[in-house]
Amino acid sequence: MKALRATVKLAWVGSVRSVCAVRAVSAVIAVLAVCAAPATMAAGPSELIRADSDSATLGAGWQLLTLPKQKPPVTVFTADRIQGRPALRMEAAASYGHMAHPLTGAAPAMISWSWRVDKSSAAIDLRSKAGDDSPAKVCLSFDLPLSQVPFFERELLRIVRRTTTVPLPAATLCWVWGHAEAAGSVVVNPYTQRVRSIVLRGQRDALGQWFDETRDVAADFRAAFGDESQTVPPVSAVLVGADADNTGAQTLGYVAGLRLLPATAGSVNKTPTPAAGN
Repeated sequence: MKALRATVKLAWVGSVRSVCAVRAVSAVIAVLAVCAAPATMAAGPSELIRADSDSATLGAGWQLLTLPKQKPPVTVFTADRIQGRPALRMEAAASYGHMAHPLTGAAPAMISWSWRVDKSSAAIDLRSKAGDDSPAKVCLSFDLPLSQVPFFERELLRIVRRTTTVPLPAATLCWVWGHAEAAGSVVVNPYTQRVRSIVLRGQRDALGQWFDETRDVAADFRAAFGDESQTVPPVSAVLVGADADNTGAQTLGYVAGLRLLPATAGSVNKTPTPAAGN
């Protein structure tokens, strides 16, 4: 009887964990739903925002991604101009959403973008489920071989993959605007180890001010997933987003000038200075 109770308890715990993992993995890396028409890595994603003298529009190939059967509102994404700069406006109100573009092939050497946050929330805590939100994030998904994923996570991901026709990636790296987390810290997503973030900005950074970022993709991947692989896998998607579904907060952020870059001389992965002229 004790053995039976132990078996039932283990099954129940495993079921609960699986449900949580399904939500987390599907929520963050449903990005591959757009892979029916993948872009090539050589060309990179199209411009995030295309603008002329009169208007700004979302670039070709970018798609809105939400949770499967999403209950929270969807984060509002708008092509906008802010201080004359074409940018993606991300307005979250107890909501969830990402804009994503598919990729294939080798990971870029560098990723570069500018961002600003005009409204954040003190309730953000990337280390907890209740605080797992961000007013702005930029992410890359990677096709990490399952053989390099730890056993429990590997089996969990296999279970999740059987529930969908979408080939969910085994590793997603995000660069995020947090709150009180230390700059440069690596945070494992509280719902799933398949998503890990590097905190670049937070409460110490001025609101309403542009900041430029340039990141070494290989170095950051190893910092986040180096316990599983020192080899950087191929990429499957790039995404930008903002969410406030866990905190119930209202936030406002912008991302502009997103580029995937070959290696160039210069300083990267250091705390950048504010964008000039903003």
